[in-house]
Amino acid sequence: MLTVALPKGGLLEDSIRLLQQVGLDFSAFLDSANRQLEIWDASRTAKALLVRNYDVPVYVEYGQAQLGIVGYDILREKQPQVAHLVDLQFGRCRLSVAVKESSPYRSALELPPHSRVASKFVHCAHDYFQSLDLPVEIVPLYGSVELGPITGMSEAIVDLVASGRTLKENNLLEIERLFESTARLIAHPLSYRLNQDGLHDRIEQIRSLTSAHVPA
Repeated sequence: MLTVALPKGGLLEDSIRLLQQVGLDFSAFLDSANRQLEIWDASRTAKALLVRNYDVPVYVEYGQAQLGIVGYDILREKQPQVAHLVDLQFGRCRLSVAVKESSPYRSALELPPHSRVASKFVHCAHDYFQSLDLPVEIVPLYGSVELGPITGMSEAIVDLVASGRTLKENNLLEIERLFESTARLIAHPLSYRLNQDGLHDRIEQIRSLTSAHVPA
């Protein structure tokens, strides 16, 4: 039996649409009246788990799901032991450094040493500033990261940016891009190697629907 971990939020609708194209229908998750976190497809040969984006690689790494769909940003931050298989080419956004529009800084290197940088992407932010040889204090925030510079708690933030509307509405300015992120198909490494439940066929079906892939 195949189990797929699906992310709540912005990636869900495109994920379900993609899986429908390979014969897996988990569209019940899109029903606002539905409160189930585990559902079966019509054939009862596969099921899906609806979990937080951050938790998708955890369920896959620990073998509770053979496949998962998750943002590349999460994979970079958590670095789970999973097989990276396919770039699904949706959910496009970027991880960026932003400051207040009134700030004098227009590049990350202009930030003073030991500045505070607020982010929920603690490891990504740390690695980026380390690569610049710029010592900063990373302040972990998991809610409205934009409030860091607004309240004066931090000089900058590292956060996901899609349209940039949220930054603009809060008078923040994007000054650097760390990397681009899209949705990725991942697999449990042992299940992938053993081709459990015809996993390879499913993966190839999905890969055929995309224009790019990430080698396992």
